[in-house]
Amino acid sequence: MRDPGPMLALARRVIETEAAAVSALAARLDERFVQAVRLILECRGRVVVSGMGKSGHIGRKVAATMASTGTPAFFVHPAEALHGDLGMITREDVLVALSHSGETEELLRILPAVRRQGARLIAITGRTTSSLAREADAVLDAGVAEEACPLGLAPTASTTAALAFGDALAVALLDARGFGPEDFARSHPGGRLGLRLLTHVADVMRSGDAIPSVRPQAPLAEVILEVSRKGMGFAIVTGPDGELRGVFTDGDLRRLFDRAADFRRLAVAEVMSREPRSIGPQALAVEAVELMERHRVSQLPVTDDRGRVVGALNMHDLFAAGVV
Repeated sequence: MRDPGPMLALARRVIETEAAAVSALAARLDERFVQAVRLILECRGRVVVSGMGKSGHIGRKVAATMASTGTPAFFVHPAEALHGDLGMITREDVLVALSHSGETEELLRILPAVRRQGARLIAITGRTTSSLAREADAVLDAGVAEEACPLGLAPTASTTAALAFGDALAVALLDARGFGPEDFARSHPGGRLGLRLLTHVADVMRSGDAIPSVRPQAPLAEVILEVSRKGMGFAIVTGPDGELRGVFTDGDLRRLFDRAADFRRLAVAEVMSREPRSIGPQALAVEAVELMERHRVSQLPVTDDRGRVVGALNMHDLFAAGVV
């Protein structure tokens, strides 16, 4: 392989050029961006994103990001729109058109029909005086000083800038709609993201006879047997009505060994942890993970709103459920 120095220098220049192009967009965020957000928020239909070539690839990603963050959106290829797909655009929709030159023939040819339908138009373009920009209700200036391609030909910095504007629109809309983590999870039910945001403690906790439970007067020999039998690394100490009184963990047992205590004389109430952390069954499982990590514990009693034990949870349950 030849000297990698020039190759690495060129790669760094590409990244620096694209970073500079994106950074320059921040100064252009003004009333035009606000108008674009307002048009979409007022839209009673959907956002239709369109673009040719590399702008089309960016447009697909912008539409996908909007759709997953609370703004119904889809991509329409402008050439396909000329041959029937224009029927997918209604008067209630907003068209977001991406074209660096603003003179993309296929896009310009669908604009008269879109306008006759009554749909509104947002242009993301590198030329604010272009034909596309003149037709638009709102124009986002995605112009760049130079492409990162050393030939100045391949769309690189310009497509990165268009993508950044699309992301900025999607996130601004997300915030304006009050779109939260659970809304996001409903759009992403599969995979680890859905598990983390949709799984509740009640879905993964152990309940009924699987709960390692003892009464305060139980001798330690009985408690140790319960800990071993249930395999959760702790026993929950409950009162007559099932209320949480404390917990006894493997760690508590090791500390007793260090003290050389006489186990035969001890009831669990004498050595249990009296103010254990607990969590409710309707809490998200990911909240249980955060609570365990924050307080450096591996198990949690699960209690209802009256403080009664309804379940038990340990970190292995969360691993098995794919939450961690």
